[in-house]
Amino acid sequence: MTGFVSFVSSGPGDPELLTLKAVDRLARADAVLFDDLSSGPILAHARDGADLIGVGKRAGRPSPKQDHVSKLLVEYAQTGQRVVRLKSGDSGIFGRLEEEVVALRAAGIAFEIIPGVTSASAAAAAAGIPLTRRLTARRVQFVTGHDVTGELPEGLDLRALADAGATTVVYMGKRTFAGLVTRLVAAGLPADTPALLAEAVSTEDQRLTRTTITDLAARLSLSDSTAPGLILYGPLADG
Repeated sequence: MTGFVSFVSSGPGDPELLTLKAVDRLARADAVLFDDLSSGPILAHARDGADLIGVGKRAGRPSPKQDHVSKLLVEYAQTGQRVVRLKSGDSGIFGRLEEEVVALRAAGIAFEIIPGVTSASAAAAAAGIPLTRRLTARRVQFVTGHDVTGELPEGLDLRALADAGATTVVYMGKRTFAGLVTRLVAAGLPADTPALLAEAVSTEDQRLTRTTITDLAARLSLSDSTAPGLILYGPLADG
């Protein structure tokens, strides 16, 4: 008998930001494969006796390979269990969701995707700002700050990313932001464009830093912080 997989988006870390559907699936799961940022108090919603398997990936740390995670997910479901794949933020945004969906489809395993609060929305809310504004910030764009090698991705659309009228959110970009800013300024983005660094959003360790893109680039070049974070820049980032 083949099981069923629920991709559950856990939000940025605060368990109160879980959806009712997410809580229900956790409470009924036989096994939960969770990311590092989805652990802690969120796992308290899993039922007693459920298998809890950490498969998270963190920059600069030893992590399970994606093909291993996908294989593990398939194997658990093939035993007939109800499986939750718990992903931080919203699983559809830089969460490697597609690789795991492809593996399940190839194995003939049914699944569902439960959306959640993405870190970008949570960071803006914590900072007391919107992501859009009429006339001055008509567009929001999300970009990843590193590729599979951990470096700044090649082929970035610098014209779009240097749009001073957009709110841009950089996921997983603390280590590569200095290099990105060099390219952005060369592409025409003003060096004093407001920037917001949001670390450990919605947790007790949350820290918000408001500055400019060039100042933030300089700070991050000297920082060894391992706190999860994302960067917002554009007309609204100064609050």
